[in-house]
Amino acid sequence: MTDQTSASNSETDVPQRRRSSAVGRTFLWVGIGIGAVSAAALTYFVLRATIMQQRPPATDETADRIQDLIQEANRLIKTLDEKKQT
Repeated sequence: MTDQTSASNSETDVPQRRRSSAVGRTFLWVGIGIGAVSAAALTYFVLRATIMQQRPPATDETADRIQDLIQEANRLIKTLDEKKQT
């Protein structure tokens, strides 16, 4: 009678093992998916933070040159206006 009992137990264990391995595979793929999404999100935010980082106002030679030209033009206009009035 013990032989029958052990044989019937081994037969009932097979579907349970298959079910637990399917659940295990499902959890494995869910974990891989969550890991991939987390890695993509982290990469996105790191790249966004480095690319969108505001640059400190630097002394730009071109901007300085443009400002000098504007001031010179204003002086010339003022000089022309003074000559017109005299």
